[in-house]
Amino acid sequence: MKIAPIMRHFNEPGSGITARLLHTGQHYDTGMKAAFFLQLGIPEPDVDLGVGSGSHSQQTAQIMLRFEPELDDWRPDAVLVVGDVNSTIACALVAVKKGIPVIHVEAGLRSYDREMPEEINRILTDQISELLFTTERAAESNLAKEGISGDRIHFVGNVMIDTLMLNREKAIPASQTLAKLERADLFQDEKGYALVTMHRPSNVDRPEVLERLLVTLAKVSRTLPIVFPLHPRTRARIEEFGLQSQLDSGRIATVPPLGYLEILGLMDKARVVLTDSGGIQEETTALGVPCITLRENTERPITVTEGTNTIVGSDSDRIIDCFNDVMATGGKSGRIPELWDGKSAIRISESIREWYSGNVRARG
Repeated sequence: MKIAPIMRHFNEPGSGITARLLHTGQHYDTGMKAAFFLQLGIPEPDVDLGVGSGSHSQQTAQIMLRFEPELDDWRPDAVLVVGDVNSTIACALVAVKKGIPVIHVEAGLRSYDREMPEEINRILTDQISELLFTTERAAESNLAKEGISGDRIHFVGNVMIDTLMLNREKAIPASQTLAKLERADLFQDEKGYALVTMHRPSNVDRPEVLERLLVTLAKVSRTLPIVFPLHPRTRARIEEFGLQSQLDSGRIATVPPLGYLEILGLMDKARVVLTDSGGIQEETTALGVPCITLRENTERPITVTEGTNTIVGSDSDRIIDCFNDVMATGGKSGRIPELWDGKSAIRISESIREWYSGNVRARG
């Protein structure tokens, strides 16, 4: 969702930027990859490293080992990385050690929770990046506290919202997706439905936490039926911990991972979304849909201060109280944050061209 609008603008005639796309394979589910690349119009990667699963250390190391020869072959003027996953820091480290400038899209976001692997990835990537593109103004303050010069930081808005705005009219209607479910009759109630996504280790890797969340979702489903696309990690943990019975309330419809256009259609018409995804916090804010975040913190605070998001953690009472408030009041109305206007990738392209021109002039 982040790379699609960037590649689209890089590939436009007259962009002045020649870009090659590398997919590390960190997100290795074949069906998910194919669905997202096809639906978002992302060109087939020039290289797929095929790294696959593993511990954080194994995955990061494998990406670095496989990326270095590609970088030696290409010798690009810069390496652009997005987000905060292991691929982000791995590729950034290889590039900077070879003297190749790093460009980080979605810089400066902080949860201030260093138990999150993504937080470490964000901090380190920002420290070694030459150009840092931010999604909200607070990110620049975060970077300044960490000693990063303001002339390296560019507030451009949110490329996730570029993708959402471009695809909202193309989204698969929620009614069409729901009609295919095994219990499609559940979703004919005029009260609507809740959409749930959950995949973070803090929620799914500890049996007591995962069980508590599933029991809580069963309670939510008594009021509002739930559609729950199961991430491969979440499905594996439910099976490993023997928690399948917690989903047998009869009002929770579990489905395999869905493509972007299906999820977007479901999100757009949901009464409420419960999630631990950072991207979905942003997307629900842009759509004006109430979001209940199953985490103790967020690196996207603007979704709370200006958007529709409420942070509740994994505590059952807090989740139920927030859900009941949404059902009673409609939840937070929020507003679309500054520069979340569908033009972030254009600003990124323009900034990169200006930066490159300046570097050429400096080299004389």
